[in-house]
Amino acid sequence: MADGQTLLAVNHLTKQFGGLAAVDDVTLDIKRGQIFSIIGPNGAGKTTVFNLITGIYKPTKGEILLNGRSIAGKTPDVVLRNGIARTFQNIRLFNNMTVLENVLVGQHAKLYGDLISVIFRPPYYRNAEKRALDRAMELLAFFGPQMVALKDEYASNLSYAYRRRVEVARAMASGPQLLLLDEPTAGMNDSETAEAVGYIRRLREQYGVTVLLIEHKLQVTMNISDQIAVLDYGKKIAEGVPAEIQRNEQVIEAYLGRKAATA
Repeated sequence: MADGQTLLAVNHLTKQFGGLAAVDDVTLDIKRGQIFSIIGPNGAGKTTVFNLITGIYKPTKGEILLNGRSIAGKTPDVVLRNGIARTFQNIRLFNNMTVLENVLVGQHAKLYGDLISVIFRPPYYRNAEKRALDRAMELLAFFGPQMVALKDEYASNLSYAYRRRVEVARAMASGPQLLLLDEPTAGMNDSETAEAVGYIRRLREQYGVTVLLIEHKLQVTMNISDQIAVLDYGKKIAEGVPAEIQRNEQVIEAYLGRKAATA
């Protein structure tokens, strides 16, 4: 659970594309141990915020602080090494690699070696490989015995829900402090969605990871979140606990329109 200490501070974050402000003066304070959700209509700027935090975009203005240190404008590999990992709205796995190989890839930022060590495989290199393999198998086991049984299956042969799990396992393989999940239940049925909600909670409980979530299914968001921020046209229009967000007139208007809000 959240311990009251700020892990990620986003202050007056702005990203402009020409004359369009995709993110406009957004401020967020994400506490260590929280499940924090960002919601809003399509085009509200949610994924752009993720792309700014993870170094895909550079901010036009504003700051992004992880543990009090600026990561704004850092490249994605540097952001990853500092302890932020993510998944994507559209799953991005290596389809011609096995489930286990995909999860092992998530540890590349933590492993170091040169051509000599690859060729001669000294003890320190073999030990590092074993630790990486043990970590990958632990993460597969976290998602259940079915995932372990599928370790040698090519990613392209998995169902959608299992591909999502592999992507989350790969992100967790880097040992993040903060895990960004972009629509982790998109395209899932009710049963698969419930399973995803369960493992997101268990990731926080078992690994102590803080979760920043984008999710369009409001029932999921309201059930899982400690804190919710709402974006509309790039601006933050509300923030609070789920019960506050459900009652917020601006949020209702953004999702349903003024007529629906006042009907």
